[in-house]
Amino acid sequence: MANSTDSRTLHKLTKPCRYTIPGAKGLHLWVTKLKKKYWIYRYTFHAQRFDISLGTFPEISLNEARTKAIQLRAKIINDINPRDERIEAKEKIKKSLPKIEFEKFSHEFIARMSPKWKSAKQESQWLSSLSVYAFPLIGKLSPEEISTQHILDILAPIWSSKHDTAAKLRGRLERIISASITKGLRSSTNPAIWKGHLENLLPWVKASQSHHAAMNYKEVPALMEILQRNASQSSLALQFTILNALRTSEGLFARKSEIDSGIFTIPANRMKGNQEHQVPLSKHSLNLIARLPNTNLTTELLFHNQGKRLSNMSMLMLLRRVEPNITVHGFRSSFRDWVAEETNHSPEVAEMALAHKIANKVEAAYRRGKLVERRRALMEDWANYCMSTCRTNLST
Repeated sequence: MANSTDSRTLHKLTKPCRYTIPGAKGLHLWVTKLKKKYWIYRYTFHAQRFDISLGTFPEISLNEARTKAIQLRAKIINDINPRDERIEAKEKIKKSLPKIEFEKFSHEFIARMSPKWKSAKQESQWLSSLSVYAFPLIGKLSPEEISTQHILDILAPIWSSKHDTAAKLRGRLERIISASITKGLRSSTNPAIWKGHLENLLPWVKASQSHHAAMNYKEVPALMEILQRNASQSSLALQFTILNALRTSEGLFARKSEIDSGIFTIPANRMKGNQEHQVPLSKHSLNLIARLPNTNLTTELLFHNQGKRLSNMSMLMLLRRVEPNITVHGFRSSFRDWVAEETNHSPEVAEMALAHKIANKVEAAYRRGKLVERRRALMEDWANYCMSTCRTNLST
């Protein structure tokens, strides 16, 4: 180990190793490979060697570290093991903290936060990722009991193979645990924090640039014919979503009150762009709505399970049984390709139908007011194409 003399010298140290501090027996400054600097006090108690952390440098100054070392040395002389004393103090804090399981606290946190989120889809995604990956391992633990190793056990198996999911899950865990600290349910630092913590333990993974897997538009009519034979609510919701080139939450959570005079008006809080969007419904879409079983009059949802909202994954799980490598969102690309390759409809009409943002605000306002009828014709043509091999009674 190297020797060091003053604070100016300590600031200049970069070589990873432990540096002894003259004038303070057992006091070391540990410089890590990442150039982080930690004060360590090394001592022997009953013939056993211990290392105890005194904090980071320069947050803890050289004089403060020396003072702490002297205080610990006095405890050892009085036959008190500083490590055991710290453990006992932590145990007392743990026993004094209110008890609540992490899973229960997570549900309470999501219930408090979800009204601020843009759509119900976010709440579903939070609950889904936590239920699949986190709750089985830490759901029954209190926030105080969750360690860095627990977080690694959750994230490491999917960190490379499902990195987008893992990264979002880590952020959700960090927020929930942070809330538990604020509520006084945890006394120690957040084990899910990335900066200066998990970044040292998990490898860097390049962000995925892949797009949503889409079906070739030429195969869509055959799929719709298969879906027509399935009368489940998930199938009807998927058909409605495809016919109108919608995003998952836009179609899945459609409400009766949002449809008037052949126009489906999606509120801003369920749109990606946070702006209300109107969809002119084709005859096939209106026919599908007319054929929905009217078994529950207490819900506003078009598609539901005995009045309860369908899972955000319901359409995707159905689709996977038919076409495993295709996503629901991908049908928007199928629609766009069909417009470009098979029709004379203009690109701007197609972009408006997909609710894509238009950079020029004046142009956007003009299009919003002038393209409804042109979009109605486009959606009618798309629906006729999708249902071209199906036997659908439009007079119903």
